[in-house]
Amino acid sequence: MTVSLAGRMAVVVGGTSGIGRALAYGLADAGADVVATGRRKELVDEVAKEIEARGRRTLRVPSDVTDRPSLEKLRQACVSAFGRVHILVNCAGKTKRVPSLEMTGEQWDDIIETNLTGTFRACQVFGRHMIAERYGRIVNIGSLASFVGLHEVAAYTASKSGVAGLTRALAVEWAPHGVCVNAIAPGVFRTELNQKLLDGTDRGRELLARTPMRRWGKVEELAGAAVFLSSDAASFVTGEVLTVDGGFLASGVNQ
Repeated sequence: MTVSLAGRMAVVVGGTSGIGRALAYGLADAGADVVATGRRKELVDEVAKEIEARGRRTLRVPSDVTDRPSLEKLRQACVSAFGRVHILVNCAGKTKRVPSLEMTGEQWDDIIETNLTGTFRACQVFGRHMIAERYGRIVNIGSLASFVGLHEVAAYTASKSGVAGLTRALAVEWAPHGVCVNAIAPGVFRTELNQKLLDGTDRGRELLARTPMRRWGKVEELAGAAVFLSSDAASFVTGEVLTVDGGFLASGVNQ
């Protein structure tokens, strides 16, 4: 078995910034044609240019995980242009730090809608196509919060725990149809999404202290996990949440 993605077509939802952008580039470097999508057209265009510079084919189709018709339009465009979609990576996400007793219903709903329901929605839209084709690789993005509680981000923690459960449930349901569903749980990676929570804060210092490698992850270091789970080398891997965390979850006493 090989980890090459030559001849494969991948869609990266939420692929225009942070982790999603790094994974889109990683899949392209491994040989896949990649469509990276998000809500902002200018960022879709920006990432598409980088994918084309790598010698891969792409499309420029914005989408929003809270808008099913936009995801269906994306799928239709990809199938029309490439014939089929082999790989789906779900990276759209958001967070907000707020004490749980002060969190509004609107704040809770907004995070759950994007991180959990949005992931399920994209899995539905593209999973239907993959099941019909009897082949698919879906890679969701979990978090350390899929496994442990994080202070004052209850909605985010609940959503990412949900993503881990959703990954297992879909893996069991869709395995007979040739579709593998897995997830990656990044450790502490500094991105636009979390930089205000990490930079110069007690929270950031604690997270570094609990990471045996004593540094933030680089988003490019997630690409190998995504390429593996998207490839035929992972043909008997499904329902797994692969942690890329510098040893955080393995850590007990560090000194």
